[in-house]
Amino acid sequence: MYLSKFYLPLMKETPAEAQIASHRFMLRAGMVRQESAGIYSWLPLGHRVLKKIEQIVREEQDRAGAVEMLMPTIQSADLWKESERYDAYGKEMLRITDRHGREMLYGPTNEEMITAIFRSGVRSYKELPKMLYHIQWKFRDEVRPRFGVMRGREFLMKDTYSFDLTADAARQSYYKMFIAYLRTFARMGLRSIPMKAETGPIGGDLSHEFIVLAETGESEVFCHRDLLRKTMPPANVDFDGNLESYVNEHTSLYAATEEMHDKEAFEKIPEEARVSARGIEVGHIFFFGTKYSKAMKANVLGAEGKEVPVEMGSYGIGVSRLTGALIEAYHDEQGCKWPVPVAPFHVGLLNLKVGDEKIDAACAGIYRQLEAAGVEVLYDDTRARPGEKFARMDLIGLPWQITIGPRGLGNGLAEVKNRHTGQKQELPLQEAVGFVTRQVKDALKVV
Repeated sequence: MYLSKFYLPLMKETPAEAQIASHRFMLRAGMVRQESAGIYSWLPLGHRVLKKIEQIVREEQDRAGAVEMLMPTIQSADLWKESERYDAYGKEMLRITDRHGREMLYGPTNEEMITAIFRSGVRSYKELPKMLYHIQWKFRDEVRPRFGVMRGREFLMKDTYSFDLTADAARQSYYKMFIAYLRTFARMGLRSIPMKAETGPIGGDLSHEFIVLAETGESEVFCHRDLLRKTMPPANVDFDGNLESYVNEHTSLYAATEEMHDKEAFEKIPEEARVSARGIEVGHIFFFGTKYSKAMKANVLGAEGKEVPVEMGSYGIGVSRLTGALIEAYHDEQGCKWPVPVAPFHVGLLNLKVGDEKIDAACAGIYRQLEAAGVEVLYDDTRARPGEKFARMDLIGLPWQITIGPRGLGNGLAEVKNRHTGQKQELPLQEAVGFVTRQVKDALKVV
């Protein structure tokens, strides 16, 4: 992509309301534009990151055996009255009425709708288990939306729902999502820690939040330091096998959110192994049994010919929130520092003297070779000053930068910069292309 053709409205000054790094840099880097409190337009740069995150989420859901579908944003209030949550949910639910006087709502979550969909299409225990998911926009009317996309009113979520015959089978589905979440966040470059959590209005008796440690996290979290060293399950994990050992590996040590914190148990951990920090919730999984299936009569015929309510679970990932969480985890004073798998572009190509025939030709050649190799390039072909180009690339945070200027090209060299480390090196043009291509390809390998 040529920068001269791209839409990248940068801000020089940080808006007063932007209190945390992700909010500041998403506005300054032209990733989003606020339309009203807690509601944003996703501009081209931010939208590219959002789609990268969404695709990783999708791939790991598919790997775990979930099947994608799509539900509408607007729901009938009748479904929520059926589950007895319509009045209980609170003012966060945006309630509306259509022209015929029918009560509707902008969905804050989808347990009721997916239960209705399931009960209309599944009759027998022989059709179980089922796991269905969608990635869709939601709305919750937060009293004080803040921190940009981290706590907005409109947000993009991935929701998976599992349906099983027995509680034991439902726990197996829960374990599948547990492992899928560990893989999902690790592939983005995030170290997530599963922590026991309250179930809240979703209901149920088993729940984990997946927390990313960050100074600007919304709540305090507590865990054993060894959890920070755990690795993600491999890509070849057998999702139809015994998954409990993987789950135990990540839950055997102390980890809890502020609401679930047991001070006495935490203090039994050796002092040097205790971690008390701020955390960002990026995913939440629930096993709630028959809470909705009983209320909404989502039954199947069991082996004995009698109707039984299915056991259900719900599993959410904040797709748009992850954009902010990634910036909180990866930034410096100059701007974002995107991991390759979620970067809007892999490489920023800087032409320091547009109009110079040799430099233009060298940049065009590097651009074509990188694109042909499957490396995504943002080519700064504008006539801005070099200092402005460097600052812009650091702000938007592309993992690699290749700079072509009169001094280097006179010796047949390009400057290659790693945005994460700040390390720079001069390489012959073809070596620069090969080196960056290998680095990007290695970072994109799914393990």
